[in-house]
Amino acid sequence: MDNCYLAVDIGASSGRHMLAWKEDGQIRMEEIYRFSNGMEKKDGHLCWDLERLFQEVVNGIKKCRELGKTPVSMAIDTWAVDYVLLDRDGRVIGNTYGYRDSRTEGMDEVVSRYLSPEELYARTGIQKQIFNTIYQLMAVKTQEPELLEKADKLLLVPDYLAYRLTGAAKTEYTNATTTQLVSPKTKNWDYELIEKLGIPASIFTEITMAGTPVGPLKQELAEEIGMEINVIQAGSHDTASAVAAVPARGDDFLYISSGTWSLMGVELKEANCSEESRKANLTNEGGYEYRYRFLKNIMGLWMIQSVRHEFDDQYSFAQLCEMAKEQTAFSSRVDVNDQRFLAPESMVKEVQNACQETGQPVPQTAGELAAVIYQSLAVSYCKAAEEIEQITGRKYDVINIVGGGANADYLNQLTADSTGKAVYSGPSEATAIGNIVVQMIGQGEFKTLKEAREAVYESFQIKSFQPHGK
Repeated sequence: MDNCYLAVDIGASSGRHMLAWKEDGQIRMEEIYRFSNGMEKKDGHLCWDLERLFQEVVNGIKKCRELGKTPVSMAIDTWAVDYVLLDRDGRVIGNTYGYRDSRTEGMDEVVSRYLSPEELYARTGIQKQIFNTIYQLMAVKTQEPELLEKADKLLLVPDYLAYRLTGAAKTEYTNATTTQLVSPKTKNWDYELIEKLGIPASIFTEITMAGTPVGPLKQELAEEIGMEINVIQAGSHDTASAVAAVPARGDDFLYISSGTWSLMGVELKEANCSEESRKANLTNEGGYEYRYRFLKNIMGLWMIQSVRHEFDDQYSFAQLCEMAKEQTAFSSRVDVNDQRFLAPESMVKEVQNACQETGQPVPQTAGELAAVIYQSLAVSYCKAAEEIEQITGRKYDVINIVGGGANADYLNQLTADSTGKAVYSGPSEATAIGNIVVQMIGQGEFKTLKEAREAVYESFQIKSFQPHGK
């Protein structure tokens, strides 16, 4: 094996360490370590156990040593918006809240006292989501102001984990943009906005682009693990990494990063902060090399995951797809972006109630529930595609679906049928691949992102779904 690279890809429900290398011009990967993750109730709030997450990161690195493989570099990606407050000694202050925690309810109204939703969008280009960091920090200012008084630094989750590994505190650009506190013009923190909100500007660390070195492992950690590795920044927002791995063979394409969330959008060179874009609730998240991920945040497979759990995980996702296919005639649909589906006590009851309230047949079986969710997702994808085309003034004939949801053949076909566009699905491991791609570009394995995407296309299975009747 030539140079190998380690991607630490942590999602809301699990994390894994993926080792990758180039072989005969193609990217090869293997999973070497996996661990569970999830929000836990603490003091009545949904929180992350970051101490355990950090230990799992270290455990996975040790697995490299056990395998006798020393990566050239490693990088970490996670979900967006959640953060850690640190004091001057680098100790965590307060709880590390999860984005599904309810403490941000009403914080959008508080923020609007300082500036209007229109001005906020014009300044940041980020769609309103009640869990955005801006609202989380307003919750801290309102409910736990003493934490901000003690805070010396704010680091987003992947940056905090890199800080624990290296001792260097940096903020990676793609994830920083999801805070709704970054200017798309300066590519830096909007300090005027931050001060207007009454949040201490001093806690925000330097923003750097994906591909930037963070530093080597701390000496004591390198000795514990038994080897030295350089830590660099990937697109630390998992969607930024996933989009970097879209195996597109041209510039005009729609993508869906399909997982717990479905992020549907296009790449733009300049952010679109127009009022039309704001009303459509589209967002301009940062991408690799200062691209913009102009996208709609859709609830995604979280709904089907939750239903599956309520049926005691007795059905695989493939089985749920087949069961939904058998219930295609079941006509009920719900708005998957309704906040009622964000963190309900029972997703089954919430879907049933939504159907009953709108006078539609109420799903009872797992197959009927799956049919409602998958069909509703396809409707949402179609609407989002139409909005994006209208606002960008461009027509897109192809949708590339990457991430775990790329394996949902039934949903992929529904998406092709509802949008009238060709759908290409895969790779399912896009987030880890995008993480690796950034590292490989940094080492000169690929000269450009375009060249790397071509290699992704050649290296992994890509399925094609054509709209019926075309």
